[in-house]
Amino acid sequence: MTKHSEEITLMKGNEAVAHAAVRCGCDGYFGYPITPQSEILETLMEIEPWKTTGMVVLQAESEVASINMVYGGAGCGKKVMTTSSSPGVSLMQEGVSYMAGAELPGVIVNVMRGGPGLGTIQPSQADYFQAVKGGGHGDYRMPVLAPASVQEMADFTVLAFDLAFKYLTPTMILADGIIGQMMEKVILPPFRPRRTEDEIREQCPWATLGKTPERDPNYISSLELRSEEMEKINLRLQARYREIEKHEVRYEEIQCDDAEYIFVAFGTMARVCQKAVELARAEGIKAGLLRPVTLFPYPTQRVSVLAQTVKGFLSVEMSAGQMVEDVRLAVSGTVPVEFYGRMGGIVPSPSEVLNALKTKFL
Repeated sequence: MTKHSEEITLMKGNEAVAHAAVRCGCDGYFGYPITPQSEILETLMEIEPWKTTGMVVLQAESEVASINMVYGGAGCGKKVMTTSSSPGVSLMQEGVSYMAGAELPGVIVNVMRGGPGLGTIQPSQADYFQAVKGGGHGDYRMPVLAPASVQEMADFTVLAFDLAFKYLTPTMILADGIIGQMMEKVILPPFRPRRTEDEIREQCPWATLGKTPERDPNYISSLELRSEEMEKINLRLQARYREIEKHEVRYEEIQCDDAEYIFVAFGTMARVCQKAVELARAEGIKAGLLRPVTLFPYPTQRVSVLAQTVKGFLSVEMSAGQMVEDVRLAVSGTVPVEFYGRMGGIVPSPSEVLNALKTKFL
């Protein structure tokens, strides 16, 4: 039996995040319970990683406290993360913007629920704007990964940390409530040892020693009162975001080679659309699916190329229509781009999605 086969287990997407965080050498988790992601904190408390790896697990007094604890841990060069759901992530936006301005790595997991406001505990994808366009203030962006399976919840936890430290930026995993709550088999990642203090100092020369600016050359802050210097910081950040766009685009295609119509969807809706492709093909309709894996950077170039060979795109979302704007920007009027979505926690069926395609294009 191979090592990988020994690691196969059945668990929820939320549980997979917790186990993957421990295994990839996370130093600290700071979070606050909220449905539908509470199992992440609950799982960490159950497996007690502070006894095995030394990982700190702390339930903060609020989401605001959670993200500021992540800010502090990241400033010390630690691998730290937080998780929440839509209203909680709204409360974190100031801290995420501060981390982006201070050029600090960290991971935020958002298991989306319906809104606006307290809304519903049912699944949603209506935090797309908040995540992809930068929900906090300023011109920042951050990598955003959109898992469509429990396996990807585990894999993307590892990847999110890698991207965060590669580009010195907060990185978000944007999952909908179904992906967080559903159970599937998963191959957990191998254990990575947590870094020693010497390794942290070597790998993170920018990390603060927690002293004053006069005594610590790495005094960390996102504050800069000189306009010219603030512009230099922003230009440096924008150049970094262009590097992310150049090197980190990820997507999946299903039967797009001969497709005349393409569904564009992420997360749970990508799974629904994959079945809708099968139903369409059975009826002689040449449909395909493009699934953005990274929502930022978005697979704009690939959508643009596909627009040269298809008759139309249908963006399918559990929202009022947010990602569809990026599809339209990529297509740039070459072919029609239509939208179909449901809200309030309602998940459309594959046949419903196929009927929407027929209604709008055929």
